[in-house]
Amino acid sequence: MAHDAEKLRNIISLDSELNKIQDEDILLERILLEARRVVGADAGSIYAVQGNHLVINYAQNDTKQRLLPQGQKLIYKVFTVPISTQTVSGYAATTGEPVNIEDVYEIPESAPYGFDPSYDVISGYRSHSMLAVPLKTNTGEILGVIQVINKMDSQGNVVAFDHDDELLVMHFATNATVALQRAHMTRAILLRMIRMAELRDPKETGPHVNRVAGYSVEIYEAWANQNNIPRKEIDKTRDNLRMAAMLHDVGKVAISDTILKKPGRFTPDEHEVMKFHTLYGARLFIDKQSDFDELAQVVALNHHENWDGTGYPGHVDISTGDAIDPMPDGSARGKRGEEIPLVGRIVSIADVYDALLSKRIYKEAWGDKDALQELRRLQGTKFDPELIEIFFSILPNIQTITEKYTRDLN
Repeated sequence: MAHDAEKLRNIISLDSELNKIQDEDILLERILLEARRVVGADAGSIYAVQGNHLVINYAQNDTKQRLLPQGQKLIYKVFTVPISTQTVSGYAATTGEPVNIEDVYEIPESAPYGFDPSYDVISGYRSHSMLAVPLKTNTGEILGVIQVINKMDSQGNVVAFDHDDELLVMHFATNATVALQRAHMTRAILLRMIRMAELRDPKETGPHVNRVAGYSVEIYEAWANQNNIPRKEIDKTRDNLRMAAMLHDVGKVAISDTILKKPGRFTPDEHEVMKFHTLYGARLFIDKQSDFDELAQVVALNHHENWDGTGYPGHVDISTGDAIDPMPDGSARGKRGEEIPLVGRIVSIADVYDALLSKRIYKEAWGDKDALQELRRLQGTKFDPELIEIFFSILPNIQTITEKYTRDLN
């Protein structure tokens, strides 16, 4: 009992920590991690409701993770399941009640739900005990499902989840849902801003910005791990970077429709006008209220700078656009190498990669092989060489994000 009381205190203490996380995806990943810790589960998945389906957002597996090289993350397959009583997670979402199974391979035929062993075959993992708990608001709306798998005892043996585990995860899910509702609202506000930009620039869509944001977070986390950045700082930056990267091109709302919606490539004069979207975007965050505002301004301003100094807008005063220490011809000197802030270098790679994969009025979508070759070609000129190496080292994670947000690629 004392041990359960300690677990409950830990859950309560997590409330304030979860409420500090602003991004929905980062929060879902953290919720799954903490739910597994609460009951000592070896693996698990978290699903979000999208229409009449549950979409897997994150999967974690300690056993499989230990087999990977240090710093490499587990790859999971993106899939959806109908919200119905036929699957374990679907049953939890449909009924709003937890489902606790001692062994998923011994589910009685009389049960309304079943287990598909193909997931185990694909992953090379054997599921035994499973507990699925809905993320339910105080009005009864189901936002998703936490599914934890294979509770481990102190000797490392798989055991069943008990009734106390159900109560603990349900209590945790209730608290986590409050934070998730707030993060969901933040995401909705960001996507409204994106849709406003999309009215001006058809290329600036929700799937595009979600991919750019997802790629950026993966690149940053891999870089941070290589450079021994403290975990607390990594988590904070991931949260802010994901939202900031979504707004990298928000300054385009200030660019004329004549240019934004032109069905072809820009003339040199039009391209000069287009460059100002970096300044317009940065100015939206000039009255900084938070670390997010600071990061969003840096991303908006710097994501078109090039490693060799040929990018834009260069060293300029944000408020006026005037060059700082101008070139002899009066133009701004481009930022070069590590003069470009890290997050600007990261989002530059993410944005170009996604643009290459996407169909545009003036070009067809590139194949992944050709897009990757182009990133290699631009290594050391347009892109930070170290970050390109990191990008290729985490390519399976990048491709998972592409798969997750595929709707507007072509």
